[in-house]
Amino acid sequence: MRLIFGLLLLVGLGLAGFAINTAKGRFDQYQNALNQSQSAIVPVRDVYVVKRQLRYGDILRPDDVRAVSWPEDAVPAGTFDTLDAIFPTDDDGQRTVLRVMERDEPILLTKVTQPGQEAGLAAALTKGMRAFTLQVDVNSGVSGFLRPGDRVDVYWTGGSSTGGVTRLIHANLPLIAIDQQTDEERNSPTIARNITVEVTPAEVAKLAQAQATGRLTLALVGVRDDTQSPTVEATLAEILGPKEQAPVVERQETCSVRTRKGGEVARIQIPCPQDG
Repeated sequence: MRLIFGLLLLVGLGLAGFAINTAKGRFDQYQNALNQSQSAIVPVRDVYVVKRQLRYGDILRPDDVRAVSWPEDAVPAGTFDTLDAIFPTDDDGQRTVLRVMERDEPILLTKVTQPGQEAGLAAALTKGMRAFTLQVDVNSGVSGFLRPGDRVDVYWTGGSSTGGVTRLIHANLPLIAIDQQTDEERNSPTIARNITVEVTPAEVAKLAQAQATGRLTLALVGVRDDTQSPTVEATLAEILGPKEQAPVVERQETCSVRTRKGGEVARIQIPCPQDG
């Protein structure tokens, strides 16, 4: 009886040791997995986003924003990481939305005005750029399909009626206003009389000279078109093609003699003498 009890005790101790080793192994596996997951955690930082869709001209208020965790190495340039940065306590001016922002989109410096600044055209200009207005009509302005935010190629046509030329002078020119409209979400087509573009001072001089010396025509660039337009030029001679020359007809030489019969004079053709 004692022998059986001893054997059962030894078997129990063995099973208990086996269970302890198995549990320890599983615990070590869980611990290693936890350490690996902690080491793989991406560092984040707070970035303020909008809670709802905001459009051009809307006033940005504290109730419209919230902080979210954003991967630190993928934070867009110009974001806000504190509420005081968006709404300074020492400034009572409100920020105005310059471009449409969708829900949960980060608030960027380029999409809102400075505190107290109105949402005018000057507030939307990029540093170092200038706003310049071009006159267009239904033919040169792509029949009213232009909207703020579109890009166009600008062609200049000038010269005489016999030696005219059309040349691409600026590709992918961004439009920032159509007449007095700067809202990029405007969908209703209108026949624009003026368009305003964002260009460098050097490009202002180039466009002003082109507008004063010829006719400007716009070509709309596709939204997803990222190709670079090559140098393009067309002359009147290329459009009309080479001039056709009249065929040269060789005239055959004829010889004749005149004879008189009574009161009439007759002309009779004869072989021409060969040059000796």
